[in-house]
Amino acid sequence: MLEIKNLSLTVPLQGQQVTAVSDVSLQIQAGKTLALVGESGCGKSLTAQSLLRLGEFQGVHRTAGDITLSGKSLFDMSDKTLRTMRGGAVAMIFQEPMTALNPVFSIGSQILEVIALHTNLDKRAAHERALNLLHDVGLQDGEALLRQYPDALSGGMRQRILIAMAMAGDPDFIIADEPTTALDVSVQKRIVALLRKLQQDKGLGMLLVTHDFGLVAEMADDVAVMYAGEIIEQAPVMQIFDQPAHPYTRALMQCRPEATLYGERLTVIPGNVPAPGAWATGCRFQQRCTWAQDACQNPVSLQAWQAATHQARCLRVGET
Repeated sequence: MLEIKNLSLTVPLQGQQVTAVSDVSLQIQAGKTLALVGESGCGKSLTAQSLLRLGEFQGVHRTAGDITLSGKSLFDMSDKTLRTMRGGAVAMIFQEPMTALNPVFSIGSQILEVIALHTNLDKRAAHERALNLLHDVGLQDGEALLRQYPDALSGGMRQRILIAMAMAGDPDFIIADEPTTALDVSVQKRIVALLRKLQQDKGLGMLLVTHDFGLVAEMADDVAVMYAGEIIEQAPVMQIFDQPAHPYTRALMQCRPEATLYGERLTVIPGNVPAPGAWATGCRFQQRCTWAQDACQNPVSLQAWQAATHQARCLRVGET
């Protein structure tokens, strides 16, 4: 199990550290997918990157909480152990493959570097491993692909290369940060099918970061909804779709194109996600919420709604 416990993070903003993720707790079970959803700017990617402590390179600081892998704290790990864990036990598929892949190195050199870091295979066996990885992600003519450079490949092929690299260290957990955003619909479906197959074959736990509820419906077992740096609702996927409890989750559902009748204007949520440091006191969604009342200015904690597995951070949970 990979677990986030009451994690709070700050980011550098205008010369000072400002809280951007607040008291977040999540669990990723082996063989299960947890979807982390919300608008851009809610803190989803920052939370995901914290699982590999990548934010530290951009001045992100942990102020509270912990992240544990099989009961061991990531923040207590030595630099050597942390390097082994990154791309080994926990791997990440980044949102934009063209920026994640190095344009001046061949595909082969980049995959082989990951294999060399996380296995003891000799040169010949590592080459065979690279070819097998390309085959596993549905790419043919692996020998030719290993000699290619990223700019010679399509977006879908580059995304498959990233997935192959993520699998090179035989991980237990995968972090997929908007893995289909830059792809057309037909390629998206193939990538989703590929991720599901890899997960089923290898029993991977997965954190899926997305704003696409269609992708959530296809892949997720559980859902955590994030707004302004905090988790505002958590539940099994079908409970989120059938009985969304928080006004923000309901509003997101109404913004789906399939929720709008043909010929009608698409629904939008007025306003924007407040920036770190500009959060409202109490409920952070109150300024955009049609249910807001004076009591919403008081602190609101996650509370069970209908079942222990469904929690929402709203004083008016249960009202219709």
